[in-house]
Formats: sequence, structure tokens, C-alpha cells
Amino acid sequence: MKLDLANKTVLITGASKGIGLACAEVFAEEGCHLHLAARNGAAMEEAATRLRAEHGVKVTVHEADLGSTAAMEKLAAAAPDIDILVNNAGDIPAGSLDVVTDEAIRKGFDLKVFGYITLTRLYYPRMKGKDGVIVNIIGNSGENWDASYFAGSTGNAALMSFTKAIGGRSMDDGIRVVGINPGPVATDRMIKIMRRKAIDMLGDESRWQELNDKYPGKRPATARETADLTAFLASPRAGYICGTIVTIDGGIAARGSVI
Repeated sequence: MKLDLANKTVLITGASKGIGLACAEVFAEEGCHLHLAARNGAAMEEAATRLRAEHGVKVTVHEADLGSTAAMEKLAAAAPDIDILVNNAGDIPAGSLDVVTDEAIRKGFDLKVFGYITLTRLYYPRMKGKDGVIVNIIGNSGENWDASYFAGSTGNAALMSFTKAIGGRSMDDGIRVVGINPGPVATDRMIKIMRRKAIDMLGDESRWQELNDKYPGKRPATARETADLTAFLASPRAGYICGTIVTIDGGIAARGSVI
């Protein structure tokens, strides 16, 4: 399917690896120009060099810790004119109520929950009347609650509500706001969460790969599968999809089981 995304400009946060990097690759293949933001500047520069050479697109790298309003404002000033915002940066800690500290939760929420809200607030007025799209990559724990990942369940549920609240009215301003709820995705972050789950469920973090057998198809999703969905939802082909969340988890949330 032709997505009609050529020459669009896309800002992707959390773009140095995992889903964010996969999104950069898909959008570059579609002919989009990119702004990539994350803490690992070296990884993004390496990706940028490759994407420029392979696809002939413009790629700008923004090395930054996005865990503050000031950092978000600086990023928005450095990338003032975009068509598509992909909110993806996030690192909410896994663990049970007696393990995860308030400090760790606040740090995770500053980057993901407040980060998504702040960047949306900054870019929304710039996108008015310009067919802008905001894609929030959230996570299925927001609809499939998990005591061993309660901070993620809480933060993701908040972002689901935020996406629906803003997206419910945004088409009046010529903007689409949509969300994606990935389940387990084969990324470094997933491994960190799975190690924590292996401690809680099996008593040994080194056994985390055994948990794959409990997933649909006995595997997690790939980052590319999530990135392909992101590109479609950001494209004119999804022009009447707004204020909703699309779940990509093999049916995990539908069956009401975390794992």
C-alpha cells in the first residue's frame, strides 16, 4: 500500500533503538525527513548516516535527556516545523509496589507521561489546520493491569485517556491524535522488564526467556511490526482514525492475561 508520506517531516523520540529506531527506518523508507531525539547521540548518528545514504532523506539528530519540560521545549525549538510527532521515549520501571520507589516512578513519568503531554502541547498549535498527526506509543499494560508493573499500568492508562481526550476533539483543528498499545516487543527495554518478571514469577532473572513460551505465537512482537503500524496510522490512509488506541499484542489484552 502506498502511504503517501513522501516529504513529510517526522519527529521521533526515543529514536536510538527499539521501536523508535524501527520507526525511523520505516518513515525513511517512505521518503520522510526525520528529527531523531534520544540520549544516545552516537547510535542516532550512526543510524542517520545509514538512512541518508540508503533513502536520500534529511535526518537531524537531537541528543538529549528528555526527562524535563525544559528539555522538551529545547527540542521543540530545535525542530519547529514537523508534520508528524511520534511520542515514543519512555522508561517507566517494572516491579511491585514494595519494590519501585516514588522517586523512580516520578522519573519515569517525567520522561513518558509528562513528556508526551508536553510535546503534544508544544506542537499542537503549530499543527492546526495542517493535517498534523500525533502518534503516542503507549503500551498494553494500560488496558491489561499488572501488579508487577503497576507504575507502567498507571502511566500508560493515563496516556490512553490523554490520547482519547485530545483526539476526541483534535480533528476540529485539522489534527489527528492516535495511540498504539504494543504488548511485549523484542527490544532491550523488554528484556529488562522480562528479567524483573522472571524474578517475580520464577525466582531467577536469568530464566526470562522461558516466559516467551507463554506469549501468543510463543514470541514477542518485532519492533518493525509496531513501526509499520505507526507509519500507517500517521499516513493519509488512516485519515479518519482519531482519538483511539490500536493494540498490537497478539491478543494478550483481549484474553485478560499479562503473560
